[in-house]
Amino acid sequence: MRLRNFLPVNRADMEARGWTELDFLFITGDAYVDHPSFGIAVIARVLENQGFRIGILAQPDWKDLQAFRVMGKPRLACLVTGGNLDSMVNHYTAAKKKRHRDVYSPGGEEGLRPDHATIVYSNRVREALPGVPVIIGGIEASLRRFAHYDYWSNEVRRSILIDSQADLLVFGMGEKPIVEVAERLKGGELITQITDVRGTMVPYSLENTGKDVLVLPSYEEVLADKKKYAEAFWVQYNQHDPFRGKPMLQVHNRKAVLQNQPSLPLSQAEMDAVYALPFMGTFHPSYEEKGGVPAIEEVEFSLTSVRGCYGACSFCALTFHQGRIIQSRSPESILREAEQMTWSSRFKGYIHDVGGPTANFRRPSCQKQLTKGTCSHKQCLFPSPCKNLEIDHAEYLSLLRRLRNLPRVKKVFVRSGIRYDAVLADKNTEFIRELCEHHVSGQLKVAPEHVSDEVLRYMGKPGKKVFEKFVQRFKEENKLLGKKQYLVPYLMSSHPGSTLKEAVELAEYVRDMGVNPEQVQDFIPTPGTLSTCMYYTGIDPRTMEKVYVPRSMHEKAMQRALIQYRNPKNYDLVEEALRQAHREDLIGYGPQCLIKPHKESHTGLGKSERPGRKPTRRSGMKPKQSKELSHKSLTKSKAGKSSAKGERSKNDKH
Repeated sequence: MRLRNFLPVNRADMEARGWTELDFLFITGDAYVDHPSFGIAVIARVLENQGFRIGILAQPDWKDLQAFRVMGKPRLACLVTGGNLDSMVNHYTAAKKKRHRDVYSPGGEEGLRPDHATIVYSNRVREALPGVPVIIGGIEASLRRFAHYDYWSNEVRRSILIDSQADLLVFGMGEKPIVEVAERLKGGELITQITDVRGTMVPYSLENTGKDVLVLPSYEEVLADKKKYAEAFWVQYNQHDPFRGKPMLQVHNRKAVLQNQPSLPLSQAEMDAVYALPFMGTFHPSYEEKGGVPAIEEVEFSLTSVRGCYGACSFCALTFHQGRIIQSRSPESILREAEQMTWSSRFKGYIHDVGGPTANFRRPSCQKQLTKGTCSHKQCLFPSPCKNLEIDHAEYLSLLRRLRNLPRVKKVFVRSGIRYDAVLADKNTEFIRELCEHHVSGQLKVAPEHVSDEVLRYMGKPGKKVFEKFVQRFKEENKLLGKKQYLVPYLMSSHPGSTLKEAVELAEYVRDMGVNPEQVQDFIPTPGTLSTCMYYTGIDPRTMEKVYVPRSMHEKAMQRALIQYRNPKNYDLVEEALRQAHREDLIGYGPQCLIKPHKESHTGLGKSERPGRKPTRRSGMKPKQSKELSHKSLTKSKAGKSSAKGERSKNDKH
C-alpha cells in the first residue's frame, strides 16, 4: 500500500493537515484519480514533492462561483485543466452527437464538466478569486494553444490562452516547466514577469519580439485564408522539437501569444523519479458510492514504460503534445511499480499492459535525436523505415521476461499497441515469437487503420503490404507455437483522402478478413493534428497540394456503413454508396457481393443469411481456421492512458 494519503479535496482535508491556505489550487474537469496515468495527479505530486501545498478541486459546478471558493484563495496560483481528454472529444461523437457516458467521471456520469472546460473554469476563477494568477495546461490547452479549427463549432477559434484569460499556458508534458514557474512565483516574481520558461506560452507585446522568434500568420489571416492556415500549422508542427524548435508568435488582433521552445525531454532518472512519487494508484474514496471512476479500470494494473512516439501518425495528437523523442523509464523503476501493484487486494495476477503511446518503442529512433532532435520534414518510419533507425526489442523483451517472473504475476499482456512495421524492421525474430507465446490474450490489437495506400499515405501509415506481411508472420509464429490467436485490426472511416472508392475498398477487405465490426472509428478532427489541418483546409500541409475530404455527415455515414455492411440497418446507406461509387457489381448473390438486391431486403436478412447458405459467424464467435483476424467486434481504442495518450481523440492507436 502507498504510505501517503490523497491530496486535500476540501477545507476539512486542509485543516486535518494544519493548513490555512494552499500554494496551488488544481481545478480539473476529471474526477480525482491519484494515478500516474492522469496528468493532474502527476503534476500535483511533482509540486508536492517540491514542498508546495496542493489541493484538488475536481469537477466543480461551473455555474456556482462559491464552488471555486471552498478551499480559499491559493497563495501562488490556480492551475486549470480540462482533464485527460479535450472536453469536446469527451462530450461528442464524430457525428456531433452527445455521448451518454463520461469514463472520467464518478460512475461514468455525463454532464459534470462544461464544453471547452479549460476556458470556462479559467473565466470562473477570474470572477470567484480575483487577483489569483491562472495557469492552464493539459491536453486541451496544449492542442489549442494557437489559432485552431474547432470541429464542433465548425470555426477557427483563437488561442485558448486568450479566450481563457489565463496568465500562462503549459504545453506538452509539464513537469519541468511547472516546477520552474512555481519556484519563480515562490521567489517573488510576478506571473507577468515569467515569460521565458521552456514549455510555456504567454500573452505577449509585439514591441518585445526577439530576433529568433518566428512570426506565424495571424489569427485574422488564418481565419480568412485556408492556405495561410495550412502554412501556419506546418511551421508549428515542425518547430515542436526541444532541440531545433524556435519560439513562435501569433498575433490576434491587438493581442499576441508567444510560445517558448518546447521543454527538454526527461532523462531516464527524471522519469524514474516521477513514477516513484507516492501515488495512491486509484480514485478518491469519495467516489465509492457511485462505483468509482470507470477510466481507472484500463490502467490500474497497467505500467507506463515510455513517453513520446516517433510513429507520428497524421491523425494522432501525440506529436504535438508528447513529441517524437522517446523517453523511457528504467526496467528497475517499472519492476518496483509492478511489485507494489501486486500488493493490492484487487490484483488478480494479471498486468494488463506494459507500454505507452507505442509499446515496442523503448528508445529514441536514433542517437542523433538525443542532441540534435528529430529530423525536420522527415519521418522515422514513413513512408518506409529510415536507414538510421535503430530497432532493437532486446531490452523490452528482457523487461517483459522479468515482469512475468515476479511472484504473484500470472500473465503480462501487451495491449497499448505495437507498431508492426517496427517489429518487421527488427532482424531478430525473438520479439514476435515471445509476444505470441506469452503476452497476447488470444487477440492482439493492431492498427492498420485502412487498406488503401492512398489513404494510408495521408495518414502517415505503412502500406497494405506491410500489414499483410505482419499478418503472415503472426500466423506463422502462432502455428509453430500451436496457438489459436487472432489479430483485431483498428479501422478508421472518413479520413481525409478517402473517397467512396477507397471506402468500398476497405469494405471489401473487411469482407475478405471475415470480421463483423460492430463499432467503427469514424475520423474525428481534433485540434493539433495534421489530419485536422487537412480536414479543415482541404490541403495537405506537407505538400500544399489539395486533398479530398469527406465532410458531410451523410457521406461520413455512408463510409462508416460500408464497413458495417452486414448490419441490415445500414442497407440503404450501403446501397447508395455502392451506386455512387459505380460498384453495383457488389450488389447481388455472388460470393464477393456485399448486399443482395433491394427487392429482397425487406426480410432484414443479409446475403449470408439466405436459406441454404451457412450464416456468417457473428461477433464473439470463433473465426474460421483459415482466418487469422478476429471475428470479435472491432472496438474503439481506449479512452486514454495518460494526459497525452488520451488524445488520439478516440482516434488514436498507432
